Amino acid sequence: MQIQCLHKTTRPLTPVRGVEFFQGTLDSTDEIESARVFDTTLRDGEQSPGTSFSYDDKRQIASVLDDMGTHVIEAGFPVNSDAEFEAVRDIASSTSSTTCGLARVVDKDIEAALDSGVEMVHTFVSTSDVQIEDSMHATREEVVQRAVESVERIKAAGATCMFSPMDATRTDEQFLIEVIEAVTEAGTDWINIPDTCGVATPGRFRAMIEKVSAHTDARIDVHAHDDFGLATANALAGIEAGADQAQVSVNSIGERAGNAAYEEFVMAVESLYQTETGIDTTRITELSEIVAEKSDVPTPGNKPVVGDNAFSHESGIHAAGVIENSDTFEPGVMTPEMVGAERRLVMGKHTGTHSVRERLVECGFDPTDDQVRAVTRRVKDYGAEKRRVTVSDLERFAEETGIERRREEEEEVRA
Repeated sequence: MQIQCLHKTTRPLTPVRGVEFFQGTLDSTDEIESARVFDTTLRDGEQSPGTSFSYDDKRQIASVLDDMGTHVIEAGFPVNSDAEFEAVRDIASSTSSTTCGLARVVDKDIEAALDSGVEMVHTFVSTSDVQIEDSMHATREEVVQRAVESVERIKAAGATCMFSPMDATRTDEQFLIEVIEAVTEAGTDWINIPDTCGVATPGRFRAMIEKVSAHTDARIDVHAHDDFGLATANALAGIEAGADQAQVSVNSIGERAGNAAYEEFVMAVESLYQTETGIDTTRITELSEIVAEKSDVPTPGNKPVVGDNAFSHESGIHAAGVIENSDTFEPGVMTPEMVGAERRLVMGKHTGTHSVRERLVECGFDPTDDQVRAVTRRVKDYGAEKRRVTVSDLERFAEETGIERRREEEEEVRA
């Protein structure tokens, strides 16, 4: 059972991007010049087992993504159903972000996407032999032909075209280059390189993107899956290698273990690479909570950036340091304020006297050193039984220890 938090801290936060933090072994911030964000929460994210967004869910999530400044919103798979088509059409007509619709290299898919009014059509076809033979039941020659015809159809309609060689990271290299050169000649605007089964590593993926870039003048987009927990790292490696854009989903939701995380990718670019994305990061926590509710996929407490524990501290050493200066045991270049969250000190088995004193003073008590130690013992014992330590519990411990509250005059002076 997780020991819950008592209060948010009230001390001022370190200014955004404290440059002093980088005067050390990781002092390097020139790897990325720019990075665009392609959100696929409403398409690949919805493919999470058991997840189904309603029309209203999609409109609400799309509205927040749009307001935040997300560059591209992949609103769905228009040919999938009438309801999906309507949702994609309405999102396309009501947002200022570029709206994208997914389509297989099939005429009816492409027509549905074009009819929905999206500015970008994302068409894809399998290129790995295992998928060509055992999923598509086609040949390499047919794959190239369908890919070229689909790109030409989309471009002839006046829409922006994104082409994906699905399962690119398990595709024969020479054939992958053949497909990329063919769709480039056909006029695709974007080439998305998907790590469909999540088998890439950052170094290998980076090398792959560099090689792909040498065979096309289309803009490069990357799509990483999280089967080995490397999706966000691979997406960032792709950007370092020269890709312009990464496909991400809020809270990492998506097929199997999910996708590169919207919140992780954006904050890494903004804080670690110190590169502007144009995204309003202060709404990240709000967006995460909406998606968690609508997707019915709970967010783990230890989820980076948006988990309940991301800016929470229980350990006595950590809490004491954070009370003094939040940079001591937090990244420094990413603060709760930046993502619309709150820093919290957790009371439990690992709590120290500094944290207990801070909380007692916030509750209006004026404890002596001995009283703080006594209450700390009570908190530790209570937390060791895996019981939730609440404000009421702390106040009860204080009163039973005989700690007096400050007089109203002192409170007014303190205020």
